[in-house]
Amino acid sequence: PGEDRPCVTVDMWIDADGNKLRHNFRRALMRSAARLTYNRVQAIQDGEQIDGAPSPDGLLDALYGAFGSLFKQRVARGTIDLDLPERRVVLNNDGTIKAVENRIRHDSHRLIEEFMILANVCAAETLEKVGQPCMYRLHDDPAPDRIAVLRGYLQTLGLKLAGGQAVRPKHFAQLVSRLDGRPEVAAVQDAILRSQAKAEYGPENVGHFGLALRNYAHFTSPIRRYSD
Repeated sequence: PGEDRPCVTVDMWIDADGNKLRHNFRRALMRSAARLTYNRVQAIQDGEQIDGAPSPDGLLDALYGAFGSLFKQRVARGTIDLDLPERRVVLNNDGTIKAVENRIRHDSHRLIEEFMILANVCAAETLEKVGQPCMYRLHDDPAPDRIAVLRGYLQTLGLKLAGGQAVRPKHFAQLVSRLDGRPEVAAVQDAILRSQAKAEYGPENVGHFGLALRNYAHFTSPIRRYSD
């Protein structure tokens, strides 16, 4: 924090519904105001008093407001949003496992993810525009045999997957929305995940089915997972 760090940035303009209007890449110097964790950012936004944490007037409110618009667009395009728990291993002092807990997922996590996704869309579009090769993050349509297996399982629970032979991400999103309050929610979400194709990297763009995006690259830094 407080030091100039060279970076490549992308300025992104969106409307109130989260639709990207335009973007611009440039080289820049970034000076971080503070080193914040997801939990600290969420706590500040929730109005908690955090010792030593900066409170730039209105900046977090603006950031969360933009996130709200992007999340609205995510829902509108029918992104598959599976609420699968992320595990956290707690160790004893001697290195043995003390417990395995569910990691809490805040809006601060979702906020970063939405901005990263949009930056990756901008990167892919820019590389295409200037005629440069791009390694896309690819997620192909699910295979028909996997869809058939999933439909057979759903039928035993009195559930249906719409879309016929042309299943789109929105059909999975509609199915997930009907799971609220059902005891089988975790099992069904796991079955949906297993029905999906494996995400890969490649130069031939087939789009990203799960995110319901036509162009998606990995331009952003690997904040959460090394493999990204």
